[in-house]
Amino acid sequence: MENIRESHVQHRKCRRIILFPPPLEGHINPMIQLANILYSKGFSITIIHTQFNAPNPSKCPHFTFHAIPDGLLEDEASTADGVIRFSVLNSKCVEPFRDCLAKLLLDAVDQEPVACLITDAVWHFTHAVAEGFKIPTIAMRTTSISSFLAFDSFPLLLERGYFPIQDSRLEESVQELPPLKVKDLPVIKTRFPATLHQQFEKISNQAKACSGLIWNSFEEIERDALSKLSQVFTVPIFHIGPFHKYFPASSSLITPDQSCISWLDTQTPNSVLYVSFGSLAAVNETEFLEMAWGLLHSNQPFLWVVRPGLVRGSESSESLPDGFLEMVGKRGYIVKWAPQQQVLAHPATGGFWTHNGWNSTLESICEGVPMICQPFSGDQRVNARYVSDVWKIGIHLEYNKLERREIERAIKGLMVETKGQGMRQRIVSLKEKVNLCVSHGGSSYHSLENLTKYIMSF
Repeated sequence: MENIRESHVQHRKCRRIILFPPPLEGHINPMIQLANILYSKGFSITIIHTQFNAPNPSKCPHFTFHAIPDGLLEDEASTADGVIRFSVLNSKCVEPFRDCLAKLLLDAVDQEPVACLITDAVWHFTHAVAEGFKIPTIAMRTTSISSFLAFDSFPLLLERGYFPIQDSRLEESVQELPPLKVKDLPVIKTRFPATLHQQFEKISNQAKACSGLIWNSFEEIERDALSKLSQVFTVPIFHIGPFHKYFPASSSLITPDQSCISWLDTQTPNSVLYVSFGSLAAVNETEFLEMAWGLLHSNQPFLWVVRPGLVRGSESSESLPDGFLEMVGKRGYIVKWAPQQQVLAHPATGGFWTHNGWNSTLESICEGVPMICQPFSGDQRVNARYVSDVWKIGIHLEYNKLERREIERAIKGLMVETKGQGMRQRIVSLKEKVNLCVSHGGSSYHSLENLTKYIMSF
């Protein structure tokens, strides 16, 4: 938005904000976007980050970066069990983070005073550390408000017998969390489910103890959830999203293949299905083959992100069916990583087959691109249910129904049938609401102004 970009020329406020993102693509990008937003409001920015999956400082020369040792062993860094990795990081990063914060505060004595720490909420130790230095902490959430409320309900759901989830109950409604079904609960696959529940409880407790909460969401799409959140969390809440409408992602851990944009330039408007499942999701070889055959038989042009690690136990490109590329011809284009925001904004892109991570869901809404929802774990399940059943801007493709005919049916339903046209109209209407909410006088604009004033009051 021009009014935000122009504010780069605002006078500096002589106050510094320290931000601490976790080492994952889906968390680093929103934090860097938020940092740019706050920089445009006149604050100086310092980023503390782990050595594992470190952001590229050269992409943000106007920030100061400080790496801390995370102590991750090779097997801890490479594990597919994200719950264990974050449990380990939350343990091993406490002292390095405390030491780094102490040094930054000492340096700030003769420079700009530190206004506050903005921490990603998954770092559940940071508030206690900052409190020891008498520094206010604001927690940032990268999920939807609705999915966070589901996470926060885990103790109640555990008490009422929803966990462990039983296959016989998957289609049951969760009365405490409409419109969710049991299969939509945001569980994350792990060998240690008790650790998962402990981590969520610590995250929730820290969020309640912080000086405020920042959300990458907006009132027009999550009004009911925001109202409920305000009842559960009594701290100030700032819904200032979508972040990327102010500043695009600036710290991708994977280099995108720009050649796909040239290919999109050759396609007709709204004809291409963009297929990408984020930086972490994985399928087995059988599921990957069913995806390939479904794309082929749909007869729709597609841009497919087949990144390393997408297929468990094999090099993804080697798992394609024999002769697949020849049969597809120029109708399909495959890359290891794509510049997603550019792809979704391209006139040729007419649909998005997605894992429904919150960043991807927001980016699709912002560009008016309807979705095929294929959630894998965690908050993706909640987001997918809202996309398909509440906002009615996508088709829900169950993870356990990755069968070529179901995939073909979903693609045609979204791209060529009447129901897909209705979804496109509804999401274009949502896109217009997004543009209004971040414009002068909009709900997110107003919330950002309040956040700026709030930080200056510390």
